[in-house]
Amino acid sequence: MKTSFILPLTAKFKSLCTTKYVATPEKGILAADESTGTIGKRLVSIKVENVESNRQALRELLFTAPDVSQYLSGVILFEETLYQKTLEGKPFVEVLKEGGVVPGIKADKGTVDLAGTNGETTTQGHDGLAQRCQQYYQAGARFAKWRAVLKIGVTEPSELAIQQNAQGLARYAIICQENG
Repeated sequence: MKTSFILPLTAKFKSLCTTKYVATPEKGILAADESTGTIGKRLVSIKVENVESNRQALRELLFTAPDVSQYLSGVILFEETLYQKTLEGKPFVEVLKEGGVVPGIKADKGTVDLAGTNGETTTQGHDGLAQRCQQYYQAGARFAKWRAVLKIGVTEPSELAIQQNAQGLARYAIICQENG
């Protein structure tokens, strides 16, 4: 069955402009979207306590580095970081935008085991995604990341895992497009 998507011109145009900018040649996207637990592992490895003020300080250091826009076109943020500010009180989103870097957001809620498979996963977070996307847009995010993890092995990925992840990505894309 063939499916086509029709988007309002304004949403499609905005999305294409953001996509083109984020894909600027010779620039990259910084994945600063580690969860509290994941960034905690990095902090512990350098003997720094995993508290919000330390996570904020690390990200401020990254986002305010000299000439950051020379190297980056976009930054994927964790939800906590989307709402954080510099020590002077300027929202990180504003710091990034002023530096010519597009703020993005990790929109998924992690992976879960996919029943009927050999340890394969699918990504959760569709419930409430439209509302989260509206909030993320209001906060300044202009693109989103969603994970689809496929296990590679002799019998993997299974057709079920491929289909579930592809359908999940499609639902995610539609919801994000509908919400800017």
